[in-house]
Amino acid sequence: MLVKTYAAAMLGIDARLVTIEVNVSKGVKFYLVGLPDNAVKESHERIMSALQYNNIPWPRRQVIINMAPADIKKEGAAYDLPLAVGMLAANETITGEDVSQYIMMGELSLDGALRPVKGVLPIAIMAREMGFKGFIVPKENSHEAAVVNNLNVYGAESITEVVQFLNHETTIEPTQVNTREEFAKADEQFAFDFADVKGQEFARRAIEVAAAGGHNILMVGAPGSGKSMMAKCIPSILPPLTLHESLETTKIHSVAGKLMRDASLIKSRPFREAHSTVSDVALVGGGANPQPGEISLAHNGVLFLDELPEFKRSALEVLRQPLEDRRITISRAKYSIQYPASFMLVAAMNPCPCGNYNNPNKECTCAPGVVQRYLSRISGPLLDRIDLHIEVIPVSNDKMLESAPSEPSREIRRRVIAARNIQGERFKDETGIHCNAQMTPKMMRKYCPLDAECTKVLKTAIERLHFSARAYDRILKVARTIADLDNSPQIAPNHIREALSYRNLDRENWGG
Repeated sequence: MLVKTYAAAMLGIDARLVTIEVNVSKGVKFYLVGLPDNAVKESHERIMSALQYNNIPWPRRQVIINMAPADIKKEGAAYDLPLAVGMLAANETITGEDVSQYIMMGELSLDGALRPVKGVLPIAIMAREMGFKGFIVPKENSHEAAVVNNLNVYGAESITEVVQFLNHETTIEPTQVNTREEFAKADEQFAFDFADVKGQEFARRAIEVAAAGGHNILMVGAPGSGKSMMAKCIPSILPPLTLHESLETTKIHSVAGKLMRDASLIKSRPFREAHSTVSDVALVGGGANPQPGEISLAHNGVLFLDELPEFKRSALEVLRQPLEDRRITISRAKYSIQYPASFMLVAAMNPCPCGNYNNPNKECTCAPGVVQRYLSRISGPLLDRIDLHIEVIPVSNDKMLESAPSEPSREIRRRVIAARNIQGERFKDETGIHCNAQMTPKMMRKYCPLDAECTKVLKTAIERLHFSARAYDRILKVARTIADLDNSPQIAPNHIREALSYRNLDRENWGG
């Protein structure tokens, strides 16, 4: 008897339907074809043990299973459940006629319990689009899948429960999640707040501008000046995720297996901190079994790189394309995958190996030329893609001992949200553009017109500092954001001057 069940394979962050064709006939052999990896081939032993433990008869005939399409590699243990159900249905142990109306995913333990799997959310989206009656998943994945409306999601705890459900011997209540209500309950709690940051008015203002426009920022300063702490405060001033952004972010984390158990939606913007020893693949994604990297896990959020010159040159250079295009394309001999990577890059570094260059309190002990060589570890093309690079001076003792709290994050966030609302209205007719940092050159000509005085100020700076065309674009975008924070419809000369003040590493005397 020939029976078809349905599962899915992941291509990037999207799911593709996999049809599992099971034929039970005369004979004694077991065949599994359709480009399965070792984990899928080992499902034979897991399924056999699970069925024996639960007193469910194993087909004592020849079993041939084809996983189509055969040109896509099937990876992981998540195919255990649809394979087992297909064999039982072909052996007429499952007599329900609607087996082929469900998509199923789940890993079987040896006692028949269902273990959670990753990538459930994109599969649920695909199941709804293709009109399946329901989606059967391990119970721990049910809340994640039920985020997709207009799809019945059944969370099961064991293979026995699934068999009884398909035989109409028992019922499983569909998991209900009101996506909008769940999202509305978001209660963002932040461990770091700008109220705890003493002094650093210039750096705080620069970070506010960066957050308001979604700009990349590099902080250069001595150890202990507060760079890392301020970076960790940035999520507390970013606008809350929209429902669309939340679904998109949750989808990426679901594919990577980073969601907590019984999770439904990611409600806070991601903050990912990569160590300086990170590999190229871990940063951008890919690998033998393609997975999203740190830049994709930071999508719609912040990627923090501390001690930037200590990163491998190759790891930093692979950031150039995603910083510009806001997506990463990974091409290999056997696949080409695209992951979203629209993140805000926040980087921090010491100004020199000893850390005290330009420190008013300590003398730099580096030899002549060492500072410049240290800074040269960050390539010019990468620096061009960072909109703001600022100097962070250590806080004086008087400032540190002040008892009065600094301005809290909630006040800064209010201004940031107001600026983002202006940008949302400005770009409402532009597809995929949500903030000033995402503007294309064509949009800049439309939304960043300059009067004669602004042009004169910018021309003088370009001639003196020898800006590249990309740096010129970055300055205009930052000036547009500063104007939005001032609620100004036009860019004024003071906005240009402030934007230029955030290009510290472009100064001729920086680094000797």
